[in-house]
Amino acid sequence: MTDSASATLEQALTAEVTRMYEEVVSHPDAEYHFYTGRHAAELYGYRAEDLDAMPVNAVRAFAGVGCPIERARFQPGERVVDLGSGAGLDSLIAARAVGPAGEVIGIELNPKMIEAAEANRNELGYSQAQFRQGRIEQPPVEDAHADVVISNGVINLSFRKAQVLKEAFRMLRPGGRVSIVDVVSARPLSQSIVNDPKLWAS
Repeated sequence: MTDSASATLEQALTAEVTRMYEEVVSHPDAEYHFYTGRHAAELYGYRAEDLDAMPVNAVRAFAGVGCPIERARFQPGERVVDLGSGAGLDSLIAARAVGPAGEVIGIELNPKMIEAAEANRNELGYSQAQFRQGRIEQPPVEDAHADVVISNGVINLSFRKAQVLKEAFRMLRPGGRVSIVDVVSARPLSQSIVNDPKLWAS
């Protein structure tokens, strides 16, 4: 595939991912080809006490593929970066754990998701959480800033996965840690899937 064709496909993929997750945040109770909402969060092992402490809309718009929370081992005062923060559920659970002395930065491509995440944050009054628009391949966070980087079901949607992981480690301070949950394929994707943004985004 030429560089031009690859760039065009990446743009198409980005547009499809944006469209799909705008649907989730706008219509969280609709039927999708993936699990969403509280049912999904409970299925993946989120603690009821964490979900109960979150805004209802943050839980309803959840569309992750697992639970990065337990392995992250958040501590009070830590700095956390959430790659692909969506409507903010993981970021806000992290903000609750690190407390007012900590900091959570959610990186999200979709402006509607950021709008939803900020509304959820404001409902909780968590000034330690902020959401920045940006690509997970180029997150707007300085070097060695984070104690913890988390991500939930987003890296698989990237056309440049190695770049995302490189950026995650760039943002980590020495001794920092990563907690990622995602979906993987046991074999290479066929070219027909790679060339179809709708199939890739699914």
